[in-house]
Amino acid sequence: MFLSVSEMDLRKIRFDESLAPGKIDFSEECLQQATPLRAAGTAELLPHSDGEVRILGRYAVEMAFQCDRCLADTRMPVEAGFDLFYRPVSVIARAEEVEIATGETEIGFYENGGMELDDILREQVLLALPMQRVCNANCKGICPVCGQNRNEAACDCKVQSGAAHWHALRDIGAGPHS
Repeated sequence: MFLSVSEMDLRKIRFDESLAPGKIDFSEECLQQATPLRAAGTAELLPHSDGEVRILGRYAVEMAFQCDRCLADTRMPVEAGFDLFYRPVSVIARAEEVEIATGETEIGFYENGGMELDDILREQVLLALPMQRVCNANCKGICPVCGQNRNEAACDCKVQSGAAHWHALRDIGAGPHS
């Protein structure tokens, strides 16, 4: 859905969208949208603002991915609200570099008369996901020796405390000046 600034000049835009899995490209091979993404909110042009737009809403979706520790397929519900501000890119479009104030770092920019709701929602979902995506906080991961998923069964492998090529660095700290 395109959020048109010229339409916002006439009235506040209300949206209530359900985006089917696959509609938004999350650009990560191991990350998939498992359920429809539901989003509702409003977009409005702020009065006396030189084109500043406020987009306020909520979304909910379930994302599917491989656990970073054990590689098991898992799902995570993601639900959050957002309150975003955008200005026309022409406000800062100059040939030279410009410094922006700290308060402006939380403002996005738009061009071509508006913005795509899909792009906004994609960004919000990616920002809400943790950096390390695990099936649960107590995930034991995969044995580095035999490859066994330690959540499913224990193994008797002995993991060495460090590879031989790191011993030289360890020995630096234990030199004559220690």
